[in-house]
Amino acid sequence: MKKKTKKILVLNGPNLNMLGIREPDVYGRRTYRDLVSAIEEHAKERSVFVTVFQSNSEAVLVTKIQRAFGIYDGIVINPAAYTHTSIALLDAVKAVSIPTVEVHLSDVSEREDFRQVSYVRLAAAKTIMGRGFDGYLEAIDYLLDEVFADGGGAK
Repeated sequence: MKKKTKKILVLNGPNLNMLGIREPDVYGRRTYRDLVSAIEEHAKERSVFVTVFQSNSEAVLVTKIQRAFGIYDGIVINPAAYTHTSIALLDAVKAVSIPTVEVHLSDVSEREDFRQVSYVRLAAAKTIMGRGFDGYLEAIDYLLDEVFADGGGAK
């Protein structure tokens, strides 16, 4: 019996479209397109279907999470600045009950005081931070290898 290909929604919040330009000393010089390519290549290697999406709008991100219900098996989200402000994103993740991994390119625990609060983390199965682009790949692997009982994809 062929197992169903897992589907993972990768969401990116505000300003991540500016990777490579925005604070390169914090986020590096690789672009958002480089990030998407790395995620898509890893998903192909792991035989998992991914959709990668970025928005600067909290409402759009909430809607994407809501629409994921019944379609996606997992969510990887970098809420960016909304990490520290958005109860709406938290509520959306809780509402759909889709296993979610929170990702941050930088180690927010070592940054400004206001970045110490994460609302999304309250509903996340795991948080990965400070691993750059690799954090997204680790999040996908965590969902496939730890959350989904059947592994979800070929290794």
